[in-house]
Amino acid sequence: MADVNRGNRPLSPHLSIYRMPLNGIMSITHRITGVGMSITAMLIVWWFLAAATSEEYFATANWVMTSWIGDIIMFVSLLAIWYHFCSGVRHLVWDTGSGLGQRRVKRSGIAALITAAVLSLITIILA
Repeated sequence: MADVNRGNRPLSPHLSIYRMPLNGIMSITHRITGVGMSITAMLIVWWFLAAATSEEYFATANWVMTSWIGDIIMFVSLLAIWYHFCSGVRHLVWDTGSGLGQRRVKRSGIAALITAAVLSLITIILA
């Protein structure tokens, strides 16, 4: 192998210089919300199993789910569900081969964020 002086080569600036594009952030967030929703689903299944088991066990599970931490978890899960849905619709549109230009990708990302927020507010108001 050739003797290469690796000490004088420039390093890639990576994330310290480049700003992550909206599309990249939304892609990572889509995956995170998917995992988060599965954890929330396990909590809801736990609540149902507690209801089927005994009154004492259900009282404990119900206390956790209706406490302030349970309210926060359910609120964040509501945001995650609507965000994941809107982002998924965005990906389905891309699968048809349309909306893949740089401007359209950015606009669809902003539209998905706004739509998810509005749908979350509507759900909270109606619930």
